[in-house]
Amino acid sequence: MELTEYIGSLKTPCYYYDIALLRKTLETVTGELKKYKDYQVHYAIKANANPVLLKLIASYGLGADCVSGNEIQRAIECGFPPEKIVYAGVGKSDWEIETALNNNIFCFNCESVPEIEIINEIAARMNKKARIALRINPNIDAHTHQYITTGTEESKFGIYIYDIEKVIALLKTCNSLELIGLHFHVGSQITEMEVFQKLSETANDIQQQLAKEEIELGHINFGGGLGIDYQSPYNEPIADFANYFATFADYFEQQAGQKVHFELGRAIIAHCGDLISKVLYVKESRTKKFAVLDAGMNDLLRPALYQAFHKIENISSDKPEEIYDVVGPICESSDFFGKNIRMNAVSRGDIVVVHTAGAYGETMSSRYNLRELPLSYFSE
Repeated sequence: MELTEYIGSLKTPCYYYDIALLRKTLETVTGELKKYKDYQVHYAIKANANPVLLKLIASYGLGADCVSGNEIQRAIECGFPPEKIVYAGVGKSDWEIETALNNNIFCFNCESVPEIEIINEIAARMNKKARIALRINPNIDAHTHQYITTGTEESKFGIYIYDIEKVIALLKTCNSLELIGLHFHVGSQITEMEVFQKLSETANDIQQQLAKEEIELGHINFGGGLGIDYQSPYNEPIADFANYFATFADYFEQQAGQKVHFELGRAIIAHCGDLISKVLYVKESRTKKFAVLDAGMNDLLRPALYQAFHKIENISSDKPEEIYDVVGPICESSDFFGKNIRMNAVSRGDIVVVHTAGAYGETMSSRYNLRELPLSYFSE
């Protein structure tokens, strides 16, 4: 059912998902993957963990990228096979490691020496062999917001390049671990392919370094990070997957029999989801007009957390445009969706759509101020 057909029955605030667009996106991703040998995408569960969406994504043969024990359990419940699940995260707790081992997941992406030691201890106690990849921090600036940059030495993530030899020496004493690959992730919302080019070249250098130690790895995981167009969601509703995969194919020196993995989340799910809200009040000061919505930062945190831009539209009005600060009801000054937003003149009861909210929207929602969690609606 199209959004316009839903309007009268919606309980706002809520999320509305365009399933047809998600299918088209998944068809594009899987179509591009077929151009390359041994390329595999693992959907990043953290971007959106709605079970309806996860089941559809799993049906297209994608794996899952998880960052918690509960995400592993949700992924398996929704049809992702354990042999396609990778588990990342800088702070894996003991029970989460045990959950992953009990489910025989494909791989742990390890981020520190202490983590490697603990996984080895737990795997030995459980009489298991844990497959691991080393998450390398390549010290590459992705030129995105500081909160979503993960590949520089100042971030908490990954093993620093200068520590690789020390880690390799440690692994020779870890009898319950099997090193199968390398993992990278330099940040999110990356739109400059030069960043991925540099990442590929760094991976080549590390592989050459390891080859001197007669270490050959069957898997290289480049993480995710592919950005999307938040400014014009109608013009570019599907991310540039062709250029993304081609960049790695052109610059990464894939070894014979080596599998190349990616962990895409935002690029797959963001455009198919919108936050739907209703106008409670229109408030005016001497310098500002405020459109006060029934949705708040607890429903969509990105603008408050990252100062992120979302295209905002009043779909109830064809009146001339005016300029508003679009805000929510939460008792925080950071509770806004956009400032100085130009949209059709707003009246109480109008429906306002915050576009491109499918990623890091519903999954980051909370009950702050004891508000209800937003409902979800689907186009089919």
